[in-house]
Amino acid sequence: MILATAPLWTLPFSALAALIYALPALVPQRLSDVNARRLLLLAWVLHAISLLVLLMGPVRFGFAPALSVTAWLLVTAYVIETQFFPKLKARWAMAGLGAVAVGLAWLFPGTPLTAQASAWLPLHWALGLSAYGMFAAAVVHAWLMTRTEHDIRLAHEGSSGLPLLTLERLTFRFVTAGFVLLTATLVAGTLFGEALYGQSHAPWHWDHKRVFAVLSWITFATLLVGRRQWGWRGRRAVRVLYIGAGLLLLSYAGSRFVMEVLIGRAG
Repeated sequence: MILATAPLWTLPFSALAALIYALPALVPQRLSDVNARRLLLLAWVLHAISLLVLLMGPVRFGFAPALSVTAWLLVTAYVIETQFFPKLKARWAMAGLGAVAVGLAWLFPGTPLTAQASAWLPLHWALGLSAYGMFAAAVVHAWLMTRTEHDIRLAHEGSSGLPLLTLERLTFRFVTAGFVLLTATLVAGTLFGEALYGQSHAPWHWDHKRVFAVLSWITFATLLVGRRQWGWRGRRAVRVLYIGAGLLLLSYAGSRFVMEVLIGRAG
């Protein structure tokens, strides 16, 4: 295993973001809602700065920065969502994910971008990572939906702070948004792969990343069709969502983790 950390001067930004994220996650009972919200917003800003700092100098990217951007997008969605649904209770989960993601991105900053890659490649990545973020939000809402359904069965007050039907509706909104972004990412990679990644990249190249991405696309398409045509909901819908999210995670972050950490290859 190769442990290639980011430059030492970037540590204060990442450490401070991770520390402030960790406070609402580790000691939620000692913080008022107002203070916890302020800390989460401060950590969110520092998280964004830490991501920008990682992009300074030679542009690097890998599984951990991808997960870090995904976590930042997830927190962004949560911050926006709480403006409309202030009773949503997922702050500690957002804070915990953010702290872990920031730490991983500093420990494993990824590999330098090849000189042959196109200047449009970051836009392609932005589409893919936005899809990651939307599906991550869908997974979190599906988890909250499962917890709420369990609480209802036990005649307990819902722990998520939102009604079950509202959580279900939000879950599928995020799935739909993620599906659109994933479709755009796959289409762009297929039509403009050579322009994005260099002459050595074939227009249609079957590798582990593309295989898992296409499998996840099929899974999410099946979920949306099943929802529309046969009214899939509850555990069946959540199960299919988890499968699709797992396949999507393997398509880039999982494959890069194997190459960068387990194998130690930068390709």
